Amino acid sequence: MASPDLKLDVNTELAARRTGMAFQRTRLAEDRTLMAVIRTALSLIGFGFTIFQFFQRLREQDVIARAHAPRNFGLALVFLGVVMLVFGIVYHVQFMLGLRRLRQSMRQDGLVHGETVFPVSLTLITAILLLAVGVAAIAGMEFDIAPFG
Repeated sequence: MASPDLKLDVNTELAARRTGMAFQRTRLAEDRTLMAVIRTALSLIGFGFTIFQFFQRLREQDVIARAHAPRNFGLALVFLGVVMLVFGIVYHVQFMLGLRRLRQSMRQDGLVHGETVFPVSLTLITAILLLAVGVAAIAGMEFDIAPFG
């Protein structure tokens, strides 16, 4: 028969492991949330850029005389996608830093092991790269500069 102290240690160990796995699940859930923001922002940026370019080409070929409203709408969609991405990145970073602080606090209290690490978020890197593309698209659309001008 196992001693009560050994049984308590096993239960404590299992609880600490479950808590550690819960932190990993929470981190992955936040990555999925950022991926949803990326998908939406990419759709807005791509659709806005397409509208902008379509009416720009029609105007250059003298098919239409003025295309300010559709052009501005396309620019607004790209801008909205970039703003959404900025908010998503800021929220993601704040959430992850808070999660790390909570995990560190629980580790110091002995409630969770500190053996697992939070790896660099490839989703965050992708979001930052898309943000750079979106800003470049706005610059190209508004000021007619490369690579999108």
